[in-house]
Order: sequence, then structure tokens, then C-alpha cells
Amino acid sequence: MKQLLVIGKVWPEPNSSAAGQRILELLDFFKSKAYKICFASTASQTEHTSLPENLNIDARKIKVNDAAFDDFLKEINPDVVLFDRFTTEEQFGWRIDKSAPDTIKILDTEDLHFLRDARKEAFEKNIAVEDLMLQSEIAKREIAAIYRCDLSLIISEVELQLLTDTFKIPSFLLFYLPFLLEKITDEEIKNFPEFQQRKDFISIGNFLHKPNKHAVIYLKEKVWPKIRKHLPEANLHIYGAYPTQQILEMHQPKNGFLVHGRTDNAVGIMQKARILLAPLQFGAGLKGKLILAMQNGTPSITTKTGAEGMNGQLPWNGKITDDRAEFIQAAIKLYNDQQQWNKFRKNGFRIINERFSRMDFYILFDKKLVELNSDLTSHRLQNFTGAMLKHHLHRSTYFMSRFIEEKNRR
Repeated sequence: MKQLLVIGKVWPEPNSSAAGQRILELLDFFKSKAYKICFASTASQTEHTSLPENLNIDARKIKVNDAAFDDFLKEINPDVVLFDRFTTEEQFGWRIDKSAPDTIKILDTEDLHFLRDARKEAFEKNIAVEDLMLQSEIAKREIAAIYRCDLSLIISEVELQLLTDTFKIPSFLLFYLPFLLEKITDEEIKNFPEFQQRKDFISIGNFLHKPNKHAVIYLKEKVWPKIRKHLPEANLHIYGAYPTQQILEMHQPKNGFLVHGRTDNAVGIMQKARILLAPLQFGAGLKGKLILAMQNGTPSITTKTGAEGMNGQLPWNGKITDDRAEFIQAAIKLYNDQQQWNKFRKNGFRIINERFSRMDFYILFDKKLVELNSDLTSHRLQNFTGAMLKHHLHRSTYFMSRFIEEKNRR
């Protein structure tokens, strides 16, 4: 049986973030291809950590700068190693090259961290994002990790184009793999609550993710008061794991602004809501909240950043606008327009079924893995830049790690 080793920065929390859902989708894929799975992390597990029992995953705690990891590698002898962020590749990639050189190394970028970081800074300083990206230390680190791996999974077509066009990364090192979702059947659609069975607005997102925190503050201060003025019976429900005290103190029932915090029933609360509001001003990747809305027949009002990479040439399941007044008017109008609401809901189902079909991407990803397995040596010979970056990282990291190991031993 083939062996997959996943090295995670944190343990999966699928009810807390889209990143947690994403890693479980990848684990499901490898399980479907008969891989034995080991998930390892330096982080501590929490009460919200979830590794599905049906995947029979071997969970291991590992340490950085610890020679015991080399023995661990020899024990499990992985065919594939999957890093869930570029930082885990920096910490453990060189050890895998040393102790398991024939292992295929895959980086799941989740979203491009340097793009997310640059957009945040550009938004806060009101400057062009392009200059920030090209000067970014995070960009240099993340792109170096992409070169050192045999394949990097890119969740958004926009980010794929950025890497190939702006940063000139060879296409054979990149693979477009968005969310891997089941198609929505007509029978499921029949069971979704209809327009008249729903009420209120919803906002959802992990508050450790800064774009989500900013969006809720923006809703509270700039958007919701004007919506509420026109729809005095409507409420806005705010959900998300790890809310800060600032967010919790925004709870104002008399104004219809209701902060609930974490939910373990995202599907249920999404199906109760009539509209999702997601005025994201910065960020990267694909937005799990918007996917969740489409999967549950809930139209959404969002920004260009929010919708980026999701619908391709297909019509959106609501409204996309960066203009605040237009955002507010779209929310007010759609809340009372059943005909338009039904149309947008169908758009969402179409986006899910035509752009994120799990089985379609299973076939493509499996084909890519077969290609890598069949001729890994030739694949790596095309990547001289990666070999060069490995050489320099290995030399510097090796001596630093040996120094830290010896210091810890003493």
C-alpha cells in the first residue's frame, strides 16, 4: 500500500475554516487511491481538531530541529509528502530530501500567502499591490518553496496565472486544484428551504483570518445601519471561530446585529439565511463562505476580491461590487425580490457543479501523480532552479539545525 505523509502547520479544524475543509478533501482523495495516511504536526491538537475515523489516519506529533524526524521518515517510508503551507516545507523539506530523496514532495499552497499579505498592506496603505509583491520577503520564501517541491497545488486560476505570468514559474511545477466538491443533485435542491422559509442576513468566517475580521467591522460601521434602516425587521447574524473581544462587543440585538461566534452547524445556519454578506476588501484564494452559500442555495453579495477565481465565465449567484452604495442597494433589493433570488440560487448550483466537480479533478490529479511516479528523475532535471535552491537551503539549514539539536541536547 502506498504511503502519504501530510505535514501540517496545524491540525485540521474543518468546522473552523475553509483551510480545514480543504485538507480533508485532499485526504479523501488519497484515501480513494488506496494510500495509507499519516498526518504529522508540531502543533498541539485542540478540542476542535477533527480527523475522520473512516480515513484511519495515523496521527503523529513531530518537532522542528529534531533528528528523531529522520528516524520517523525511515519508519513510515512515504511515497508522497504533502506540505499544507510553505512554512512546513521550509522546516522539514530538507530532511525529506536527505532521508527520503525519492519521495514526491507536494506543496498545497491553500492560497498564496504572499498575495494575501501584500493585498492587506496595500489596502491599509492605499498603494499598489504589484510593487509590494515583487519586494515581499514572504513572496521570495513561498516561491522558493514552490521551486523546491515537485508539484504545488494552486487553488485559484487567478493565482495560477499570477505565478506563471508575473513570476515566470514553469507550468510543470504547478497544478490547478480548487475545492473538490460533490455535485448538487436535483433531489437535494428540492429539500433546500425556499425564499419564504428563510429570513435575515448572515456573515461567516474564522476571525483568525484578518479579512474576515475587517469585513465584520466594515459591515457594522458602514453597511448594516443603512440596510437595517430599509429593512427594520431583518437581522444580521455573525458567525465565526475565534472571535476577538472587539467583535463580541459588537453584539447589539436592538439593532439586529447578532454576534454568535463559533458554530458547529454551518450548513444549518446557512440554509436558514436569505442572503450572505461578504464585503471582503483584501485576501487571496477561494472563499469557503461563498462556496458554502452556493452549496446551500443562499445567494451572496460580495466584492471582486471575494468572488475572485470562483465563477469563471458563469454568472454569479448574487451581486459582485466594490462600491459600498451599490453593495447596500443590492442587499436591500434582493432581500425582497423572490424571482431574482431564485435565479441567483440556480447560478450558485451551476458554479458548484460545473467548476468544482470532485470526480473531474480526481481524474486529473491522479493522472498527474502517475506521471510524476513514472519519471520523477526527468521531472526534476527540468527544474534546475529548484535544485539550486535546495542546495543552498540544505547547507544553511543543516548546520543551523545541528547547532540547535546540540544546544537542546545539552
